[in-house]
Amino acid sequence: MKVCLEFLGCRLNEAELQGWGNEFSQKGLSLTTDPKSANLLVLNTCAVTGEAARKSRQALRRLHRNNPQAKLVATGCYASLEPEKVAQVLGVDLVVENLQKSNLVDYVAEQLSLPTMPNLATEPGESAIFSRNRDRAFIKVQDGCRYRCTYCIVTVARGDESSRSIEELVQEISQHHRYGIREIVLTGVHVGGYGSDTGSNLYDLVKAILARTEIQRLRFASVEPWDLPDEFFDLFDDPRVLPHMHLPLQSGSDPVLRRMSRRCRTDEFKRLIELAREKVPDFNVTTDIIVGFPGETEEEWNETVEFVQTIGFGHIHIFSFSAREGTKAARLPNHLNSETKKLRSKQLHQIAAQSRIEQLKKQLGLTVRVLLESDYDSPDGSGLDKTELDEPEKSMETQLYRFWGHTPNYHKISLLSPDKSLAGKIVEVELEHVNEQGAFIETRLKSILADPTANLAVTIC
Repeated sequence: MKVCLEFLGCRLNEAELQGWGNEFSQKGLSLTTDPKSANLLVLNTCAVTGEAARKSRQALRRLHRNNPQAKLVATGCYASLEPEKVAQVLGVDLVVENLQKSNLVDYVAEQLSLPTMPNLATEPGESAIFSRNRDRAFIKVQDGCRYRCTYCIVTVARGDESSRSIEELVQEISQHHRYGIREIVLTGVHVGGYGSDTGSNLYDLVKAILARTEIQRLRFASVEPWDLPDEFFDLFDDPRVLPHMHLPLQSGSDPVLRRMSRRCRTDEFKRLIELAREKVPDFNVTTDIIVGFPGETEEEWNETVEFVQTIGFGHIHIFSFSAREGTKAARLPNHLNSETKKLRSKQLHQIAAQSRIEQLKKQLGLTVRVLLESDYDSPDGSGLDKTELDEPEKSMETQLYRFWGHTPNYHKISLLSPDKSLAGKIVEVELEHVNEQGAFIETRLKSILADPTANLAVTIC
């Protein structure tokens, strides 16, 4: 019995897949990444935008079309918001709503009468953990959110906050470390709200990870800025905590932030960034911005532009506002036309690109340690353009491979090497120059870490 797990959307959806993969393995079912060879297909759907919901429907139809004999299970936010509609999609055998997710594997096995074996008859572990990603494991630390930003449908689909225990998370992270995982990604709907329902908090969780696991570097991705007390940045005194956080701003205008029901104003956000950069050298901040929120005036838009330029973000995820049925924002007056949103989005993309290049240039000349990802571009036409190489490199008879990774503060790097075995290794590189498009830093290999378990990375998003 082969199971194929697919997802759309956020890292949390991917984290859930990895957990289910382990559970299916424990029941004696094997995992496959090929949906055409599977007997059971599970799609973790997304509904963050109307487009995401449409893609979820398309994915369900595609999975059934390519493998009509397989049982098809739909779960996730879109399946939870419109379970009856999803159940009517051709090929869907079972809908598992978010409230049932914690028991998904047992529920699916029972409802679809899957052939399973006792736990002791199987050897779960590497095959399950590495079924999707050999570079990092995504760990779900909590679910749900107690806040109601006016544009967000996810809080409706996911429900109230529910945190996993520190003990359980420490054990899971340690298990992944034993299997050689290089990065751990802590995910959730509201990661900064971790522990709000258990009397704990994100600070305590990170301290426990540092004290009780052998993971040697921690990375933060997406955390709401209002969740971070001043003492949070004391965590960066430990060199294992890497200098990057993804702090969603959404708008640089306070009136727009109020209409969004965001709990952080621009002066608070700026003070937080100043504190972080004062405490942590070369601290990199990335963010999200929604363009064209209902009622956004020209003056408010200019406030966002000026604020973004003041902060100096390493990267900006830019989203044009799209009304999502079921949210308060969809019912607000004065929606902007598509042309205005398109022009503002183009302007912000240009500003973001310039800001990214400026931040990349600040890294040049540094020597840093990076994890080279397992996926690389081979020299035979599958991604590496030989015209990109300098003349001495072109004349080399040795084939070159392009590897990808990120600096400790999460700037993208590229490394050319003839050694294909570098995939998945921690290496030391010198940051030499920014590529012509300003998308990443070209590097030179200086050394390979002798201990492959040293300086591992944990990401929180």
